[in-house]
Amino acid sequence: MKTEIKNYIKDVPDFPKAGILFKDISPLLADPRAFKEAVLQIKNEWSGKIDAIAALDARGFLFGGALAYDLGLPLVMLRKKGKLPGKTVEVAYDLEYGQAIIEVEIDSFAKNTRVLVIDDLLATGGTAKAACELVEKTGAIVAGYAFIVELSALGGRTLLKGRTIQTLVAYEE
Repeated sequence: MKTEIKNYIKDVPDFPKAGILFKDISPLLADPRAFKEAVLQIKNEWSGKIDAIAALDARGFLFGGALAYDLGLPLVMLRKKGKLPGKTVEVAYDLEYGQAIIEVEIDSFAKNTRVLVIDDLLATGGTAKAACELVEKTGAIVAGYAFIVELSALGGRTLLKGRTIQTLVAYEE
């Protein structure tokens, strides 16, 4: 029987600040069947279409690691600035209140490697767009994106126009 992923996403009001309704994936991770189902749904969509997985710091690592293990593919971490050794490339992007920078080691992908970018949440799309730019700076190709949760009302897809996007659970509000 297929597990309904949405049943394992918990609403946390006023986190991290007043007026925000946080979508908590902790219950999904705590239930082995639900976690396995989430990874299986992504695997079924992307198997045979990608050569590597790029996971975003930090919750993307959880799903990216499980998927990479299951598919037998390399996992590359896209991290916050200053967290990776060696030579890196970086991309700065806007957040609601300021800027952030993500990095990847320059030799993480061979040229033309088909990469799936994975993260837990698609909101405004800024982080995902920056991840795409970062992967492409290494000479790899972004095959698409996979997210567990999408907050559709925030319009993140508009920044990723023309890209293949998989989301397991979408919230319209």
